[in-house]
Amino acid sequence: MTTIKRQSASRDGSPLRMLALFLVLFMVVLYLALPSSYETVAMEKMFHGQNSTGVIRQGIRSVVALRREQLSHALKHLTDGGVPQRLRTLRDKHQVVGERLGEVKAGKETVEEILHGADMSHHLSSKPPMTLDEIVSYLDRWIHSLHEILGEYKTATFDQIWQAYHDLAVKTLFPWDQDYLSRMPPRREDGSVFLSLATYRDENCFNTIYNAYAKAKHPEKLFVGLTQQNCHKDCKSGVLANLSMVIVPPDDDCYAKFCETALGKPICVNKQVRVLNIDEPESLGPYAARYFTSKMWYGEEWFMQTDAHMTFATDWDAISIEMLKKAPSDKPVLSHYPPSHLIDLDKRKTTAASRLCGPVFATSDLESQIIRLEGAGNFDKKKLPQPGFAPFTAAGYFVAHSRFLSEVPFDPFLPWIFMGEEIIMSSRLWTAGYDIFSPTMSVVGHMYVRRHKPKFWESVHRAFTFGVHNPLQSLVLDRVKYQLGYPEAAKDFLRYKSVLTAVEKYSMGTARPLADYLHIVGLNMTTKEVDGNMRWCETGVPPPGFEQYNHLYPAASLERESIIQ
Repeated sequence: MTTIKRQSASRDGSPLRMLALFLVLFMVVLYLALPSSYETVAMEKMFHGQNSTGVIRQGIRSVVALRREQLSHALKHLTDGGVPQRLRTLRDKHQVVGERLGEVKAGKETVEEILHGADMSHHLSSKPPMTLDEIVSYLDRWIHSLHEILGEYKTATFDQIWQAYHDLAVKTLFPWDQDYLSRMPPRREDGSVFLSLATYRDENCFNTIYNAYAKAKHPEKLFVGLTQQNCHKDCKSGVLANLSMVIVPPDDDCYAKFCETALGKPICVNKQVRVLNIDEPESLGPYAARYFTSKMWYGEEWFMQTDAHMTFATDWDAISIEMLKKAPSDKPVLSHYPPSHLIDLDKRKTTAASRLCGPVFATSDLESQIIRLEGAGNFDKKKLPQPGFAPFTAAGYFVAHSRFLSEVPFDPFLPWIFMGEEIIMSSRLWTAGYDIFSPTMSVVGHMYVRRHKPKFWESVHRAFTFGVHNPLQSLVLDRVKYQLGYPEAAKDFLRYKSVLTAVEKYSMGTARPLADYLHIVGLNMTTKEVDGNMRWCETGVPPPGFEQYNHLYPAASLERESIIQ
């Protein structure tokens, strides 16, 4: 795991620093012990003409006793609640960074070190889990607070916009997130499923929620977390064929629409759909929306993430869990790029699903050379009896046991990115000990083409100035590139070091080294090349280092025979 360590002098203290601290404490004690010049003059006047040294000494003792009483009262005042309520709340929630914010921006200290130093006991909380109402209310207030702050940055540069987000997140969202992670609700072993849906002005959202429940084998065990980003007034379409935008009606509330149906009404009454509503100008991109949605998980055994424009096969929930349990791993993740929404999934239950194998380094300057996943294909001629090993997770469909939410939590410092979420999640999961698999069959379909529909970066341009999104995204992507080992994103080379704030909390795991993962998936961060090491994925055999599972995959025997010949 990548860790930014503070200098030893900051934690243990050098002799020079200890001496300086001793002198400061000595002067404070001396000041408290001795009477002020005013008090000394007053005593001299009081005892003028009296040749009694004892009387003067008694007066000095009285002043010292008074000072001690004043100090004791002041300390008691602070301890017993004399601090203003707002400051006391921030202190109790570890939300005070103070004047050291500049050190965080410069990359000299991490927020974690400033807030807690070497004491890591805050990771274990005796407090009960936050309630769902508390979680959603906090996120709603935080998003509104951010929007009010960013309203003053209408003509700001991309780095000023990032810094405004960063400074608020450092003081509030990050400490809250750490508190949340230390108080997560216990996981139920009851077969329940949490479906994470993040939608941006998507007219397909209603159909996605409706069909998820209509096609589920156990709708009573299905709980949806919905982050709904809609336009409510002065709405515009996406960019049309003539490069113009037109005024359109406000977006439908897919949650309200679902709850009005005969299917949805009892589900909504049972509070199986949890909603965070975000106004279009407040949108922070798909990854941030998924971060918010992940916080609405509340103890369900299984976690599934999809987009909000999906179709479903009959019994998709039970089939997903069954496939996951058949994977030869203690910590499996199931993922791939689903087929088109036009496919009849129920007629393809005996057809092998696709596998996501091919990474590429983006060549466009707008994409910052981030790794994109493009090589999806139907490589298996027959449906496998168990899921096949795969190198990557896709954001549009992945399933895992919900314990990953505490081991590989979503990162609150990745706003405004559209690319990069899949490679960073894949690498973090693998290094945390999770094995990635492709499903044996497709249980969801995906609408890949949504021409002329609104895109979130268009909202960014309306909120600030046109063209600001791309450099803003590029700045934030340096956080992803730093974790993946891009040489140009090394800490010393980064201009905006605040992009690495608390990165050690949301980075690679410690179960397996990142270098092993990059070797298996064939990525060279220095040359920006993909080598030929991905043949294992396309032929359907376990990756290097996992040969003990060869007997489960018939293709492994054929691959060995071709090599021998």
